[in-house]
Amino acid sequence: MGCDGGTIPKRHELVKGPRKVEKVDKVAELVARWFYCALSQEKLQRPIVACELGRLYNKDAIIEFLLDKSPDKTPMESASHIKSIKNVTELNLVDNPAWSGDKESIKGDKYDDLQSARFICPVVGLEMNGRHRFCFLRNCGCVFSERALKEIKSEVCHK
Repeated sequence: MGCDGGTIPKRHELVKGPRKVEKVDKVAELVARWFYCALSQEKLQRPIVACELGRLYNKDAIIEFLLDKSPDKTPMESASHIKSIKNVTELNLVDNPAWSGDKESIKGDKYDDLQSARFICPVVGLEMNGRHRFCFLRNCGCVFSERALKEIKSEVCHK
């Protein structure tokens, strides 16, 4: 009785192979790095600051992080190297005239273009969306694309 179905399991049905490694979506990673605060995971809002590692933060999130001296505070690895407000630089960013992100009413049927950026390079006009490298000057906080800094080749800010 039983086993009269006539099915014989094959080897590939019985033996499990190694699991496939999940690939990280590069677009989602760029959006997370360039559009959201590395500490609070909220959308970036002015004033925006950056650390020496190039991570972007909301300034109020950094101030709250530095003021919270409670012993049960869990150390955040994204901001563990920041010991004071002097470790970050406030950025002078130039708005992108083609970006219409917060100007339209949101009713659920709006398409968010993740490739267009909120800020641009003032010299070359490249969008700050993660596809191009950007640098900031620590003494003034001005943000430029790496391509613009190579073209200018000067030690002082162009402003």
